[in-house]
Amino acid sequence: MPELPEVETVRRTLKNVIIGKKIKQINVFYDKMLLNETRESFKAKLQGKTILNISRYAKYLIFEFEDVSLVSHLRMEGKYFISLSSIPYQKHEHIIFEFEDGWSLRYHDTRKFGTMEIVSKGSEFKAKGLDTIGLEPFETEFTLTYLKDKTHRLSRSIKSALLDQKIVAGLGNIYVDEILFLSKIYPGKKCLELTDNEILLIVENSTIVLDKAIKLGGTTIRSYTSSLGVTGRFQNDLCVHTLDGEPCKVCNTLIEKTKIGGRGTYYCPKCQRM
Repeated sequence: MPELPEVETVRRTLKNVIIGKKIKQINVFYDKMLLNETRESFKAKLQGKTILNISRYAKYLIFEFEDVSLVSHLRMEGKYFISLSSIPYQKHEHIIFEFEDGWSLRYHDTRKFGTMEIVSKGSEFKAKGLDTIGLEPFETEFTLTYLKDKTHRLSRSIKSALLDQKIVAGLGNIYVDEILFLSKIYPGKKCLELTDNEILLIVENSTIVLDKAIKLGGTTIRSYTSSLGVTGRFQNDLCVHTLDGEPCKVCNTLIEKTKIGGRGTYYCPKCQRM
């Protein structure tokens, strides 16, 4: 599943290619991913409009037009491709935006979990999912006070809490494992057992890990491969995720894998003692 760094990489790549392009025609082959729209109304609201900007919050891409915004969530396997409009429809391409210059933006989703919702310009946070989302780590308000207030009464694991998009927006399995390793916190530790210093380490390491991942173009692993000719390189810098059985880069203890909250979780049993 694409996490915040992968979505940011897609945003930056698309922004270099399609800003200023005018939509000539839209082909919708699977309308169940359209929220609050019919196939016809979706086309009517976007055809003839020009893409002015592409922004992002957490794992959501926001395509900005003159008077509306298109909020897109890639979910498990969603990808965007750029190709000539003359190229025939390919399998798993569910929505194709054809531009006046002969190029097209194609949304590809093997599992069909992705969503698109049109909202009025300026009301993006009323879109489904964004209306209940927490702060992402890059927000100035994402502080010790914020995270402590959200977690200090919870008996659930810190791993599960950080994956909860209503608490922290944009984090997924890969980056939570890496953040907790840098913070030297066992992923299964209960939130209510965390010290202020441990919470502060999570806050600080969240931006460190995400910043580095974005600079390296995200993480390309078996569960998610980007498109647009972009290959992430952060997988070469992972400390624990997917590295079970390999020596810890800090202490040489073998990395272990367990399940926490139903998610595969990687950690160093020495650096992250229970």
